[in-house]
Amino acid sequence: MRIVWLGVLIVSSCSLAFLLLRRKVHGGWFLRFGTHLVLSAFAIYALNFSGWITDWYIPLNPATIGTVAVLGVPGIGLILGLQQILYA
Repeated sequence: MRIVWLGVLIVSSCSLAFLLLRRKVHGGWFLRFGTHLVLSAFAIYALNFSGWITDWYIPLNPATIGTVAVLGVPGIGLILGLQQILYA
């Protein structure tokens, strides 16, 4: 099971590198990033209290919200993988 989470961590890290190298900053970046922050906070809140991931809890703090805002869905996998590796 630990190898699966290590794989999720590696895939999420590669996704982060790809997104950071591919994106270009343009004029409306502040509004777009703010929208991503709000949607990320809502997504984490919905995952925590919907029952989709019953054994895990993703804390709502600036680090987790920022990670999910930048990475999207792979960011959620990255956070869950880090929790499994660090707290297992």
